[in-house]
Amino acid sequence: MGKTEPNIRYGLPLLLGSLLTLVVGCSEQKSAGAAAPQMPPPAVEVVTLQEQTLVLTDLLPARVTAYRSAEIRPQVSGIITKRFFEEGATVAAGDKLYQIDPTLYEAALASAKAQLAVAEANAYAAKLKAERYKKLSRNASISEQELDDSEAAAKQTEAQVQAAKAAVRSAQVNLSYTEITAPIPGVISRSNITEGALVSAQQANPLTTIRQLNPVYVDIQRPAGALMAMKSTGLSRDVTVELDNGTAYGEVGQLQFADVSVDPGTGTVNVRALFQNEDSVLLPGMFVRAKVPNTRLENALLIPQKAIIRQGSAVTTAMVVNSDNIVEMRVVEVSRAVGDQWLLKHGLQAGDRVIVNGIQKVQTGIPVTPEDVTDRNAATQG
Repeated sequence: MGKTEPNIRYGLPLLLGSLLTLVVGCSEQKSAGAAAPQMPPPAVEVVTLQEQTLVLTDLLPARVTAYRSAEIRPQVSGIITKRFFEEGATVAAGDKLYQIDPTLYEAALASAKAQLAVAEANAYAAKLKAERYKKLSRNASISEQELDDSEAAAKQTEAQVQAAKAAVRSAQVNLSYTEITAPIPGVISRSNITEGALVSAQQANPLTTIRQLNPVYVDIQRPAGALMAMKSTGLSRDVTVELDNGTAYGEVGQLQFADVSVDPGTGTVNVRALFQNEDSVLLPGMFVRAKVPNTRLENALLIPQKAIIRQGSAVTTAMVVNSDNIVEMRVVEVSRAVGDQWLLKHGLQAGDRVIVNGIQKVQTGIPVTPEDVTDRNAATQG
């Protein structure tokens, strides 16, 4: 027992020292944890809503129609001896398209000219006779009846001359019709006949067709009510179109004409827009979608589509940063898409800052560091 007491006496201070060191170390760790810096508020991008004048448009089905179209038919009968155009080429008004064998028409013209010469000779002889009888009647050498007959014969032969001149003119016209020319400028389609084919005057089947593609019409079927609203508000007459594959056609057309009757089956009115179509992208018969002005809104609010959150309960919300840079959730209602934005019906007002980037990092009631990207968003949209 005497040997054990010294060990206990010396071991107790060492145990107390270890415990003290452990307590001090834990206190230092707690102090270090309490001094750790706090995380800064998350950064978000916001867009400030602004009132603006907005023209809403309707996207309607439409069809391209040639500005002018001419079906080429012969005006005289005969054999086609030559074709002068390439199918699908652009032709000018007056360009020669086909040649009909002119032999018979040249002969007819020569015969008509000969008949005219005979008529003129007869008229000359009748005129001389009438003048001579007139002199003799002064001396009572001939009767009044003979004088009247000579003057009537002179007038009759003069009428025959006029008829012969008309026959010559008709023969000249028929001969000119053996050269079939383009009545309008445009793009010519394929030829329905070849050299050696017999054609007849005013036949049912056209030889070919010419369509003027610069400019062209776009015929739009528009609801009658929308047309009345456009007329009453004095909206712009500018029209743009999208091609069938969704590509926007860069040229802007102008509304030219609205039909005076409403289709009873569809309740629509045919509206026609004119496009210059200088690059000939729009072809007759092509289906397109026309964007036509519908309504003018003076104090419209647009909100970026990526700022809208669709809740499971079909409620539409947006995250807003208030004046204290605290996040708030607002229930909103939108009506229609305008580009990459929604037209706002209610729930927000001008000056509200809505979060467009960083929504996944925030929740209602927390502070944030907002960066206003309104100008950048507008530039991207434009």
